[in-house]
Amino acid sequence: MRTNLSQVRSQLLAGERARRGTRRGRRALGCYRQAVLVLRWFLDATRVAQLAADNQLSSSTTYRYLHEGIDVLAAAAPGLHGALLAARAAGYTHVHLDGTLIRTDRSRALGPNVRVDLWWSGKHRHHGGNIQALTAPDGWPLWTSQVRPGREHDTTCARTHDGLLDTLHDWTDQTHVVLADLGYEGENTRLTCPFKAPAGGGLPVDQRAYNMLHSATRALAERGNSLLKTTFRALRRVTLCPWRIGAITAAALVLLHHDHDRTT
Repeated sequence: MRTNLSQVRSQLLAGERARRGTRRGRRALGCYRQAVLVLRWFLDATRVAQLAADNQLSSSTTYRYLHEGIDVLAAAAPGLHGALLAARAAGYTHVHLDGTLIRTDRSRALGPNVRVDLWWSGKHRHHGGNIQALTAPDGWPLWTSQVRPGREHDTTCARTHDGLLDTLHDWTDQTHVVLADLGYEGENTRLTCPFKAPAGGGLPVDQRAYNMLHSATRALAERGNSLLKTTFRALRRVTLCPWRIGAITAAALVLLHHDHDRTT
């Protein structure tokens, strides 16, 4: 995996350096060695201090090379429209929308008021950023969003991402639907959500049957988020600025697609 990804990564970096007009021999590391540095961070969550020591670089240069690598990969990630076109071309009758928390180190930042920590997720009881992910029926991740603070609910995050819900609604027709869980209950006119049991009462038989079918169909949706986090240790706890989580997740998605040869 590392050799193939290093080659792909090296080609992307070489293209970026050519675009910038970087002259040969002006960098402390060549494209291949920089690619290996970035991959070590993604796959093994190798500390930046260790990467700097191993490559005889300063910490600031190592961070610069790492961020450059993240940005080059993230720029190659599929957009939402492209992911939905690919889903339709693949014959998918449905896709899944789900939110996941990418954990971070403690990052205290003021939220809407002094009692609210912007990146603290009360649901997960941890600091992190919310990423919206679109997955195929088998759970394969197709697209990931930019990051939103961990304190925000999935529905709030989906509404904040410009055009996300409208684009998913436009993709929906009599043969194509977007499945989501009760975290998106407020958008159940544009997304297909299960029925919520009323307070103090149960659901009719037909609604319970619908919920069972919905749950069974959506079960694989969690695979996409799990696949990204288990493949790339860096996504289990991000140590960079939380606002970089969106680019980091998009970069991991590109690496995953190349590794499994599913780049379309």
